[in-house]
Amino acid sequence: MSNGWEQSAAAWIDTVGTSGDWGRRVVLDGPMMERVTGRGFRTAVDVGCGEGRFCRMMQSSGLTTVGIDPTEALIAEARRRDPAGDYRVAVAEALPLEDSSVDLAVAYLTLIDISDLHRAVAEVGRVLRPGGRFLIANRQSFNSAADPVGWTQESDGTRRFCIDHYLDERAQWVEWNGIRIQNWHRPLQTYLTTLLDAGFELRHFAEPEPMPAEDEKARRYRRVPNFLLMEWQKAVAAMPARQA
Repeated sequence: MSNGWEQSAAAWIDTVGTSGDWGRRVVLDGPMMERVTGRGFRTAVDVGCGEGRFCRMMQSSGLTTVGIDPTEALIAEARRRDPAGDYRVAVAEALPLEDSSVDLAVAYLTLIDISDLHRAVAEVGRVLRPGGRFLIANRQSFNSAADPVGWTQESDGTRRFCIDHYLDERAQWVEWNGIRIQNWHRPLQTYLTTLLDAGFELRHFAEPEPMPAEDEKARRYRRVPNFLLMEWQKAVAAMPARQA
């Protein structure tokens, strides 16, 4: 069954343009690049790279990147915008990379698109070198639990944000700007336990604020933030015991 991405590819490309949508530009790009730049990473895989925008951003910091996405139209656009780049049509659950071949893996708002989270996380663990990092930007789980309700307005004009069935993992369709795709709602504990069970160690967690926007949209975001950011480390292989 289609998850809507092939049908929505053109609308997605129009929406993100060359600089990304509001959430990326104002909330996530800055803290994401802070975790990428100047930290000794040489190679990176962008899992769910879409039209390749974040690959190009990482390249500007000197990284060699591989962009992976199952949507052929998005990979075609990534190759058009970056002819020298490495972009491959593939799924997160079967990454076309050698074991222990990259320093950094990125999932920039893509874990919510992946049906088999456990397999995808295991694949990231396989392709990362020991000590490598897995950088994740994801939708807040309480935010995805709001569909289809979200913001409501009380009789006195007060706005409230309503969530329901938080612990029930489920696929759901979301629509905006001509885009209609299937996302997954999962409680935060599902993401955390999946990564912990795969042997990853949490090194950074943040709920970034809009910067520097101070308009009504930013104020509403601070009431109910959309995103979180995590960085996980693949365990370094244990050193052999010293001989007596």
